[in-house]
Amino acid sequence: MKTYSTAKVVKILGIGTETLYRWMHEGKVPTPPLQSLAGMTVRLWSGDDLEAAKKYKAEHYWGKGGRKKRKRRAE
Repeated sequence: MKTYSTAKVVKILGIGTETLYRWMHEGKVPTPPLQSLAGMTVRLWSGDDLEAAKKYKAEHYWGKGGRKKRKRRAE
């Protein structure tokens, strides 16, 4: 099973690290468990976790090609 670092997920999604951590904190995307790897504590994202984050971004994110902006009403 392929895993991804948080830095790689941010790069794949094209968002900032702060945005991803905010989404995790707010429960909008899954938060992978912390794991010890070579003496460091990291989050390893599964393919399913990455797909869930991609889906959330496509449906809700305003920046860089995400959610479509609403048309303004004529006054």
